[in-house]
Amino acid sequence: MSFIIAIDGPAAAGKGTLSRKIAEAYGFQHLDSGLTYRATAKALLDAGLPLDDEAVATRIALAVDLGGLDRTALAKHQIGEAASRIAVMPSVRRALVEAQRGFSRREPGVVIDGRDIGTVVCPDAPVKLYVTASPEVRARRRYDEIVAGGAAADYPAIFEDVQKRDARDMGRADSPLKPASDAHLLDTSEMSIEAAFRAAKTIIDAALNRN
Repeated sequence: MSFIIAIDGPAAAGKGTLSRKIAEAYGFQHLDSGLTYRATAKALLDAGLPLDDEAVATRIALAVDLGGLDRTALAKHQIGEAASRIAVMPSVRRALVEAQRGFSRREPGVVIDGRDIGTVVCPDAPVKLYVTASPEVRARRRYDEIVAGGAAADYPAIFEDVQKRDARDMGRADSPLKPASDAHLLDTSEMSIEAAFRAAKTIIDAALNRN
């Protein structure tokens, strides 16, 4: 039986970096569930299909290959914007949630990160982490990441974008972003990735010993 580690949290809280680090440490497979929405959005954009047709978006979502998700290719801002538009469509979410649940059964274990993994996708996961940080810190991280990549960045615009995305993620009717009632909270506002990993490892090891 697969051991599932569900990691949720808002954008730029550090959950992706932490998830990949945990997966590598335990030899588990990793899935960034957000990439499934981005892959669907990219396929729609590439084919010149509308972003407001739920039936078309769902058909594309059902064909997404979870083994071929390229983080770099899917990182473009326009893909993220398109993904946020289709992510509110209930039938698109249902299609991708089923695909994510299928991934969760892979042996020996998986780490899945996203917005609704512990609450909707894998509510019975033995480990649930909710990774967060203040909006100011998350905007600063995104700003630093863009500048480090050699591009120009506007901190006030990024901060506004973070707040808008939080409102959209937390306010949507279907699978809103919120911690599962039994999730362990990790606030990384003043925590290094190494410190966050150590805290997560303590929680995971305790759960593995109970299994």
